[in-house]
Amino acid sequence: MPIMSSRLIRHQICIDELRQLGAKVISIQGIMFYVKFKVNDTKISYMYHVKTDNTYYLERIKPYFMSIGDYHTEEDVVDIIKIDLEQFKNAMNSKNFNEFISVDQSITKLVRYFEDLYLYYNVKKDDLGIIKDEVNLILDKILEIKNRSERIYHKKDPESFK
Repeated sequence: MPIMSSRLIRHQICIDELRQLGAKVISIQGIMFYVKFKVNDTKISYMYHVKTDNTYYLERIKPYFMSIGDYHTEEDVVDIIKIDLEQFKNAMNSKNFNEFISVDQSITKLVRYFEDLYLYYNVKKDDLGIIKDEVNLILDKILEIKNRSERIYHKKDPESFK
């Protein structure tokens, strides 16, 4: 029981730290947590839950959905939320911020459309090839744009460009 108590105390400290950052933290039966921020007019929210192996799964819910990953401790979850929030605050300085959010929401919709396509329809191999080619073009274009763009955030390396 003392191990569980110390874990609960550590988790409460992390919740308090999130609240100090301006978050509203909602506990759902003590195993799932909804963390909401409002920065200027933008809502940024996260959901994390304690898995059966006492690790944590974190996802961003708003302004668009993104699976962020698995973490070993509550402190890791808080640290990654801090970085993510800091990155959003920085990105909000861009004149293109709303357009970035719009494009990301469209990409999220694209993933959902694609999933519905293959779950509900018998798609021909040639048609799947067309989609694959177009997706690869977009991925290549993103890398090309990254290579000619100035990096503005250096406290953490991007996960996807490794």
